[in-house]
Amino acid sequence: MADTKYEARLKTLYKNEIAKALKKELKLDNINQVPKLEKIIVTSGVGKKRDDKRYTETVELTLTKITGQATTSRLAKKSIAQFKIRKGMGAPVGYMTTLRNDKMYEFVDRLINIALPHVRDFHGVSNKAFDGAGNYSLGLKEQTVFPEISFEDAAVLHGLEITFVIKNGSREGSMKLLEKFGMPFEKEAK
Repeated sequence: MADTKYEARLKTLYKNEIAKALKKELKLDNINQVPKLEKIIVTSGVGKKRDDKRYTETVELTLTKITGQATTSRLAKKSIAQFKIRKGMGAPVGYMTTLRNDKMYEFVDRLINIALPHVRDFHGVSNKAFDGAGNYSLGLKEQTVFPEISFEDAAVLHGLEITFVIKNGSREGSMKLLEKFGMPFEKEAK
């Protein structure tokens, strides 16, 4: 019986076409200088509802369903008196998971081709959400745009933030990389 190794569609596309095209477009000397997706961090905060057990369980469950891997709870890093939060207190203030390799590329594929088109009144993602190192952050108001979320899971709505960590990235290079993956950026007004 032949053992076949599955590889994510976008990963294959990146290795075979996108990396070479970006090297040419960005006028780079070496293929190793081309911007590359290193990891994706998906987070969701629980905010004022951190003591509501049903809400926090739903956030943790939906993040697990969306990303396909277990989440980790995040405790407060510093005390904030106005929010009644103490550093390292028992109730988590949010959940996160980090995606790498094939799971990362599959998540990007589902996000761009399935989830973003389901966002209400969608006109493209902001092209101003790049940091100095070329990483990109994207926020979603609802988790219901992902097909993995059932009707029961949609009873409790919460947002999530997705951060694309890009190696060798600059604002221009990272934007071109995400455009090659099919990220629908807003059209700039002329």
